Amino acid sequence: MNRLKEKYLNEIVPSLKEKHNYKSIMEVPKLEKIVINMGVGDATSNSKLIEAAVKDLEVIAGQHPVVTKARKSIAGFKVREGQSIGCKVTLRGENMYNFLDKLISIALPRVRDFRGVSPKAFDGRGNYTMGIKEQLIFSEINYDNVVKVRGMDIVLVTTAKTNEEAFDLLKELGIPFRK
Repeated sequence: MNRLKEKYLNEIVPSLKEKHNYKSIMEVPKLEKIVINMGVGDATSNSKLIEAAVKDLEVIAGQHPVVTKARKSIAGFKVREGQSIGCKVTLRGENMYNFLDKLISIALPRVRDFRGVSPKAFDGRGNYTMGIKEQLIFSEINYDNVVKVRGMDIVLVTTAKTNEEAFDLLKELGIPFRK
């Protein structure tokens, strides 16, 4: 079993149950899924860029991503309906815990001038979103093979009802929040 999942079951569940006065362990919020999204806006002019982004995301997540297509045509962005504009991957279960462990212990400390992630990025329903400026912080990415440095959004979806519950859950899991 993954180190983070074991910690969740043995330490976090009892402490959150006590702190928020839950009657059942089924009420304790848990991490449901992690969605990693990489926008490739410049793929409109060069279709090779979307393939490079898919390859990078597959190496980072350990799972094949889905290519996302534009729903509407937007002339200002030179985007046509149905055109490939990004890729995303949804992680659940074992893969999700492995990725989160890698993100917390290896990737985030490699960010330049890292002081922690913002505690204000909750959506009001217990989900947390963080943006990463470059894919190079992940140790699997080989700098020489990178076609273009690009960022990504990482969404941590929890079953928490409020931001406070989600904050407590993520803090216990080891997400380094800024003071």
